[in-house]
Amino acid sequence: MTVFHVEGTKSSPRMYFDPASRVLEISGESYPENCQQVYEPMFQWLQEFFNKDPQGRVVLNMEIRYFNSSSSRTFMNLFDLLDEQAAQGRIVEVHWRFHEENETARECGEEFMADVRDLCFILTPISDQRPA
Repeated sequence: MTVFHVEGTKSSPRMYFDPASRVLEISGESYPENCQQVYEPMFQWLQEFFNKDPQGRVVLNMEIRYFNSSSSRTFMNLFDLLDEQAAQGRIVEVHWRFHEENETARECGEEFMADVRDLCFILTPISDQRPA
């Protein structure tokens, strides 16, 4: 199975899924005009990946700075899919990374976390501070 890679745009995030490492990354902003068109290839790839590799651990790193309500529904569908995989025995971790001053992103992460049952959902604040 090949790597799934979509370069981000002004209104849609970068998506990079590596089947060898089982690490999925989504980063950027998400407010596309047509969410289904943007995210449907991702869902198709994931379904194929889960069918070919029903057991392996999966880590999703998400760092979305801004997203609209359509993207929020899409992300919930993604978390539901991952939660189903976890309910079937797969180890699934979601790392929801948000800027420490972005209260909205933190609250959204908390809401997503409250809606899943079996996957490990980790909220991780990040800062702009760089080591000296």
